[in-house]
Amino acid sequence: MIDQEHSNRQLLEPGYWTDGEFPANVLLGPNTQLKGPHIFRQFRSLVSPALTIGVHCTMDGVHFALGKEARVDIGDYCYFTNAMLLCELELHIGSYVVLGWNATIADTDFHPIAPAERIADAIACSPLGEGRPRPEIVRRPVVIEDDVWIGPNATILKGVRIGAGAFIEAGALVTRDVPPRARVLGNPARVIGEV
Repeated sequence: MIDQEHSNRQLLEPGYWTDGEFPANVLLGPNTQLKGPHIFRQFRSLVSPALTIGVHCTMDGVHFALGKEARVDIGDYCYFTNAMLLCELELHIGSYVVLGWNATIADTDFHPIAPAERIADAIACSPLGEGRPRPEIVRRPVVIEDDVWIGPNATILKGVRIGAGAFIEAGALVTRDVPPRARVLGNPARVIGEV
């Protein structure tokens, strides 16, 4: 009976960050832990909640680089290790998702693509810009459904939806939607089979 009581108590432990207090606009589910001193170094979101993580998740060495308007929602039972989540608008990640080492998810390019706009952006960001506004930068939400495995060094770009149960091979560069249960590989990533 004592073992059962101890087990039930463990299930109710609140989420925590091993290296300090997490920002007030972060919500962690029970038994979720964040590890690593640099997790919130580039966390600038002003929305509330900006980051929501479900129950029984481990975020080991993950970098949450969130802009002022960014919102990230992560489901339950996820494991991310040394991944980079770059968000200016919205990332939605389901439950039972695994992100391997150095995997990156980005909902924007963080700079314009057209050459003239890139020059204007460089000037606006420099001391010569004298307060000039930056050109509009495209942002599109990224959605990763449940039971997705994303391998080491894979990159998921803006506007992509990855279907439930998909398997993203190591090093893949995902630039378009991935069907459920598909296995993708390459740069740019293409479907090579089914899981």
